[in-house]
Amino acid sequence: MQTTGAFALIDSVRRQGVKHIFGYPGGAILPVYDEIYQAEARGEIKHYLVRHEQGAVHAADGYARATGKVGVCVATSGPGATNLVTGIATAQMDSIPMVIITGQVPSYAIGTDAFQETDIWGITLPIVKHSYVIRRPEDIARIVAEAFHIAGTGRPGPVLIDIPKDIGQKEFAYHPDAEVDLPGYQPKVKGHLHQIAAAIAMIREAKRPLLYAGGGAVLADAHAELAELAKRFQLPVTTTLMGKGAYDENSELSLGMLGMHGTAYANFAVQGCDLLIAIGARFDDRVTGRLDKFAPDAKVIHIDIDPAEVGKNRKPDVPIIGDVKEVLQALLDATSYEENIQTKEWFAQLDQWKEDYPLEVPAYEGVLSPQQVIFEFGKQAPDAYFTTDVGQHQMWSAQLIKTGPRKWISSAGLGTMGYGMPAAMGAKVALPDHQVICISGDASIQMNIQELGTLAQYGIKIKVIIINNGWQGMVRQWQESFYDERYSSSNMEVGMPDFVKLAEAFGLKGVRVSDPQDLQAAVAEILAYDGPVFADFCVKRNENCYPMVPPGASNAEMVGLPTPKRSLTLEPAMQLEKALV
Repeated sequence: MQTTGAFALIDSVRRQGVKHIFGYPGGAILPVYDEIYQAEARGEIKHYLVRHEQGAVHAADGYARATGKVGVCVATSGPGATNLVTGIATAQMDSIPMVIITGQVPSYAIGTDAFQETDIWGITLPIVKHSYVIRRPEDIARIVAEAFHIAGTGRPGPVLIDIPKDIGQKEFAYHPDAEVDLPGYQPKVKGHLHQIAAAIAMIREAKRPLLYAGGGAVLADAHAELAELAKRFQLPVTTTLMGKGAYDENSELSLGMLGMHGTAYANFAVQGCDLLIAIGARFDDRVTGRLDKFAPDAKVIHIDIDPAEVGKNRKPDVPIIGDVKEVLQALLDATSYEENIQTKEWFAQLDQWKEDYPLEVPAYEGVLSPQQVIFEFGKQAPDAYFTTDVGQHQMWSAQLIKTGPRKWISSAGLGTMGYGMPAAMGAKVALPDHQVICISGDASIQMNIQELGTLAQYGIKIKVIIINNGWQGMVRQWQESFYDERYSSSNMEVGMPDFVKLAEAFGLKGVRVSDPQDLQAAVAEILAYDGPVFADFCVKRNENCYPMVPPGASNAEMVGLPTPKRSLTLEPAMQLEKALV
């Protein structure tokens, strides 16, 4: 079949099962966009025109997180490609499967500082799983097949394909069938049987065990296996920010999120456990606090598909390299349904911590608390997919919203402001029949606020919730706590737009809520509205997000905890807490 490189590229992408692409055109990518136009006319692919390339890459990211499929975005050369960098780094940090296609100046002009030329291959080298520059159109089918395979297997991640304009225009004999042959890329899936046996022995001996699940458990779709392992051995479960949804947070075994703004009982548990079973987690600094004081008395089992993560921050007693789902199933296959459980006293302690240090939803006279707003959305939309931006609202959402598998979508590793709304767009495009809610802040939302135009053009029915306190909230909290209340460049009041009028300018429904008495009805109305909503919730200005582990402290040294109510019979629990600190 005689055709162009651009046709081969889009046809090869289509053959990978791709139905939706997010992007923004430009000169170097025009041959590819001409083929996208024709593919759309044939009903093969739907393209979503964003208003900024960063919107495209975040939308592809949200699409991938919500579905587990490889997300796809497209941009032109030069500034189009460089505008993708933050989103590529976001995906790399959180191990999200994506294929990024960028246009490039003609191959004969590369290296001449041609108009809109940048070395996007070199720029992104540290923040991709793999990357390609297409030199011959004959390689396109193979490169696309390899890119999707690499992005979606092993530890997932973003893969870049850079295509020079002349390669897209060149005609050649296209053979669409391409086999993936990557002898040097063989992710280890099965865990070693000896290590699995050693892990089982440790679990059976533990008296204060704790499951610590990260994003790898979500990415591996290991929810059922994780739940069964916890049930079989009566193991309490805590998750990272990326791991939210990997385990049912309504279960009595759930301790919620651990780390800097985790629950008090999860942080006390990790400091007091005698066995820590890390599943698809990387011992990130926001989880561990002071690393040399993290789980100080615990033996460690570490299960991860990426050998580079095992032993990187904490040396495990039993390392198991393999796909989380496969390894957990192997653990289950090697154990019985009637295990001898030794954790009764441990659960009594955990239950006491839960009672003494609950997460609070404060209520104030005449003014909304941010926690009230977030909690109400979680209560009224328990099955929704939630995306967030980054800051206090992200942490409150992680604390108060109980989600299911793949229903929590947030930039965890990179902490990217402006992520939430385009990620929600991608999730909604992927799952049009599901409720998708973006929780943002008044500072974060302004990072990619232009994507209101994309919502308007395509009628993408997400609900965008702005927790508006007039600050860069987390920055203000740190300035209050650690910089003697010197609020340098964190006040957002001056120059803030009227969010309701802005929504209406785009032809969208805008809502403002400030009275606590209106909250319940307003949330119900927003969720029931058949279309996109941009909602401004004016909340208490100086609310802080607690608990909090200060920098350099151990997880037991939290600030902002309520004073526990204890009876005299619970004195040993207090002594254990003192020992942990």
